Amino acid sequence: MATLHFICGKAGAGKTTLARELGRTLPAIVFCEDEWICTLGFDVRSLDDFAKASTKCRALIGPLAGDLLRLGVSVVFDFGGNTVKGRQWVRNVFEAAGADHVLHVIEADDAKCLANIHRRNAEEPAGIYWGHVEDETFHGVTAHFVAPQADEGFHVEVRESFR
Repeated sequence: MATLHFICGKAGAGKTTLARELGRTLPAIVFCEDEWICTLGFDVRSLDDFAKASTKCRALIGPLAGDLLRLGVSVVFDFGGNTVKGRQWVRNVFEAAGADHVLHVIEADDAKCLANIHRRNAEEPAGIYWGHVEDETFHGVTAHFVAPQADEGFHVEVRESFR
């Protein structure tokens, strides 16, 4: 059965690295929301700008992912796992497609995430560097992070920092 894999973890925890690894090893089609936002040319200067761009991208990605799942192709979302609302949106995608799911939770403390972000800022690695991330941005985004709870009913796999 096709499975939708999605990832929960703070910025810098290794979500994109894990998503790409899952795409190679499962195999599965990987959707990286940040790539879509960048490629489609959205001007993101605030969390509000990001939310608007994300909504538009998800309107495109959701139906496409659903079609792939219905065709028996597994999918990985490099997004969607960090808030209750985001996880509910993902649930709607896999349930509508009649597919299974796995929520991969990456546990990493703020210090580890910030160290990864600082390294990524310095190295600018192709494919996972979308621009310089300030510590203030990390803290602003982290304020919206909500770890999944058992009563949400997801199939969860917990991992330590993937990077």
